[in-house]
Amino acid sequence: MAVQEITEADNISGQDLAISNTPSPVEKQQNVANPDDPEAPSAEVSSKRQRMSDLFTIFCAGFALISDGYQNNLMNATNVVLTHLYKEYTSYYSTQVSNALLVGEILGQITIGLVCDYLGRKWAILITTALIVVGGILGTAASAGTPIGLFWFLTVARGITGFGTGGEYPASSVSASEAANEHTPKQRGPVFILVTNLPLSFGGPFVLSVFLIVLNAAGANHLNTVWRVCFGIGVIWPLSVSIALASFFAIANRNQVFYFRWKMLNSKLYRRGAIKKRVPYKLVIRYYWKTLIGTSGAWFLYDFVTFPNGIFSGLIISSVVKTKDIQTTIEWTLLLGSLALPGVFIGAFLCNRIGRKYTMMVGFSGYLIFGLIVGLAYDQVTKIVPLFVVLYGLMQSSGNLGPGDMLGLLSSEAYATSVRGTCYGISAALGKVGAAVGTEAFTRIQDNLGKRWTFIISAIAGISGILVTWFFIPNISGEDLQKGDEKFREYLVANGWDGTMGEDDLQAPAAKGISEEVVEELNEGKTT
Repeated sequence: MAVQEITEADNISGQDLAISNTPSPVEKQQNVANPDDPEAPSAEVSSKRQRMSDLFTIFCAGFALISDGYQNNLMNATNVVLTHLYKEYTSYYSTQVSNALLVGEILGQITIGLVCDYLGRKWAILITTALIVVGGILGTAASAGTPIGLFWFLTVARGITGFGTGGEYPASSVSASEAANEHTPKQRGPVFILVTNLPLSFGGPFVLSVFLIVLNAAGANHLNTVWRVCFGIGVIWPLSVSIALASFFAIANRNQVFYFRWKMLNSKLYRRGAIKKRVPYKLVIRYYWKTLIGTSGAWFLYDFVTFPNGIFSGLIISSVVKTKDIQTTIEWTLLLGSLALPGVFIGAFLCNRIGRKYTMMVGFSGYLIFGLIVGLAYDQVTKIVPLFVVLYGLMQSSGNLGPGDMLGLLSSEAYATSVRGTCYGISAALGKVGAAVGTEAFTRIQDNLGKRWTFIISAIAGISGILVTWFFIPNISGEDLQKGDEKFREYLVANGWDGTMGEDDLQAPAAKGISEEVVEELNEGKTT
């Protein structure tokens, strides 16, 4: 139906497809180019090297996003500590420093989204890792003559870190999706979730656990040491994991040593479908406009709720627990973060059973239900701290179950490989705009309307998310990504685009080698 609508919209119905029904270059290479290795993607790349690279890419994506989750949640406990250290650290500066990461992520997601489509997934991942390390070092060493100067130093450092973490979203996620499509196509959805949203969600409890360990080691009288050590650990993590992974693969395959991410291959899908010159953006928008509205709009609503509730959850719990003891506040916040994790696994379980679209609607429903419960009964619920934390945790878990799991997955599946990084980056960037708006609005909502309204507005965002998902998100079944790539390729050719697609061993003119299966399916669509 989607193909038929696109065909009608572009006035090409009734025309015969001028496509050669010859086998694709991939099929030719598999059958002829390397008889000694029939599963090899091409004569230049062995099947063993491709499989190892795919597996390495999946692991790398997971470990990279743990680092991102750590950075996303680092200000949760840091805001509590800096509030105790500096009376000048008001809600204005806590919002400024927290939003610096989000602004950096918006820029990083758009820029690196384009980079990973133009230059390849490997270069995008290398750039983002370097930026996370540089930003983390600057944050750890932040210094100024006045507290206000320190806050501005942190703002710049967090912005640089944000550019890196934001870029990791499209770079790591699309790489993981394409690698999982080759390695375990039927379980691509659950595998993708477990190496993307699970590490991101685990970052919250992880950073709070680190804070508790450092706090107990340094003592409550050395809070300046506590937050700086935690910032420094955020630098060590991506480097140490990369070195450990490099060592593992060096031992596992001494003939092909994958050092860090330098030696990883771009996926077969990218080497077959990349567009590096004359990208037909008008055709891309005509083909994907509805899906872009869906993924961008839903991500905006999700991050509008989840980011401020993550960043300021420590302050919220501190006001409910009514204690000035930092350790107690962080322990309750750690429990809250841990309660949000089961939703990740439930979403991974449901995505293949009821589909991506309906799983996301279930998750947004949790915002509606638990947001209204806590918001309408706020005065009563907050008198029982464990009950408040459990209900709050269930709301956060619902977010992980639905949009948290599904948005990254949908954004990596709904778009063709040639523009996947760009469209993913745009969608995620609009999400971070929602996060920045939500973070800016959060304290104003609390101050002017009361704390209960932060939960009531979360419920309103939940019902809005359900509507956006219903009207704009396609019900993707998890079919082979290559099939979607070939449909998009055919659409471009049918609309007069005659550029070259692919790179290196799989580069070819766009009109060459569209599979016979896709041609038949599209011809059937025109006659129904």
